[in-house]
Amino acid sequence: MDLFLGIDFGTSGARAIVINDEACIQAEARYPWKVSANSDLLSVWQTALFTLLESIPEGLRRGIRAIAINGTSSTILLVDAAGNPVDEPLLYNDGRGSVMLEQLRSVAPPNHTVLSATSSLAKILWMLQLPSFTKARYFLHQADWLAFLLHGRLGISDYHNALKLGYDVEQLKYPEWLGKLEIPIPLPEVLAPGTPIAELRPEITTRFSFRPDCLVCAGTTDSIAAFLASGAKLPGEAVTSLGSTLVLKLLSRNRVEDSRYGIYSHRLGDLWLTGGASNTGGAVLRQFFTDADLASLSREIDPAVASQLNYYPLLKAGDRFPINDPNLPPRLEPRPDNQVEFLHGLLESITRIEARGYELLQQLGADRLTHIYTAGGGAGNNTWTIIRRRYLKVPVVSSKHTEAAYGTALLAMRGIGSAEC
Repeated sequence: MDLFLGIDFGTSGARAIVINDEACIQAEARYPWKVSANSDLLSVWQTALFTLLESIPEGLRRGIRAIAINGTSSTILLVDAAGNPVDEPLLYNDGRGSVMLEQLRSVAPPNHTVLSATSSLAKILWMLQLPSFTKARYFLHQADWLAFLLHGRLGISDYHNALKLGYDVEQLKYPEWLGKLEIPIPLPEVLAPGTPIAELRPEITTRFSFRPDCLVCAGTTDSIAAFLASGAKLPGEAVTSLGSTLVLKLLSRNRVEDSRYGIYSHRLGDLWLTGGASNTGGAVLRQFFTDADLASLSREIDPAVASQLNYYPLLKAGDRFPINDPNLPPRLEPRPDNQVEFLHGLLESITRIEARGYELLQQLGADRLTHIYTAGGGAGNNTWTIIRRRYLKVPVVSSKHTEAAYGTALLAMRGIGSAEC
């Protein structure tokens, strides 16, 4: 029986899941992030990857036929000809590319996905100014570099990660306007997510006792992997990821793009996965509450009663969706002395942002919302689920599988039989 490994590099940690060819989970492993301002993120990522591989029982590793990896969208880095990073990566929520937006607007179509401070293309233009850029030979997304560590081939990406680089996912090519930017290093070769790239490096095969014909496949982003895990398949079905951030994905027959609101669409077979990602979410909640606090205080909230508190919960200034403003200030006042009231206000405020996001998607032409699956840590908060049902007015349930690593394992399994996700 063939086995398939999916690895998720999300905002709160890394995870691995092994499934068999009937999509049943055989093993799981986790690696929570323990980083500080002085952490070498690339060393942390590499350690996480190899620790997860080591955590899978050797007997299962010998049966793994294919591996796929997801990473956070628009987390990027530059590497030299040997694949060694030449500088620190820029993370998904890094807004330093905002200073490049005027240049981008001069070449990109109006309201294009790249016209965002956090897009991959805005980031690479910002990195052009760094002294280290002279050493760069390849531009990679997080998932691309992690996969390179396993298969050894540079300059390969997938069209989910490449969307915010400007890749045309309808025509499956880079658009002509992108050439006007005269980026001095090659942009990645873009494959369909799940496409087999190459077998594992021999040293990886030997070190971890993988089968010699184990393939590494083109990956995806963490939020799309969570969507794949959910089981959502029909237009109008959506997945909300309530992790460190808030990510909405609505399956639609129509492609919706509008950078004014941080809205973009990924290709998913013959349909479109339209949505956006907000910087609000669980990371803000954990700034004020432990997991135990969240569980106990949530039980004291009456979810049928609306909170009178109106916040815009952010860790720092700036949001991407449904308000795309790198300078948007957090709004966390007034803060009541009662912790239950404060948490109630935060949960309702995040829900209002979620509801506004889905309203925008539909106003701009996406299919009518009919059903929401929930992934991420927030999916287990029953109080929050009831609040969300009150606002969203559609069935809200937990995904059958909530781990993005499971969706990525499915991608690896499907990739062996088909190049299309």
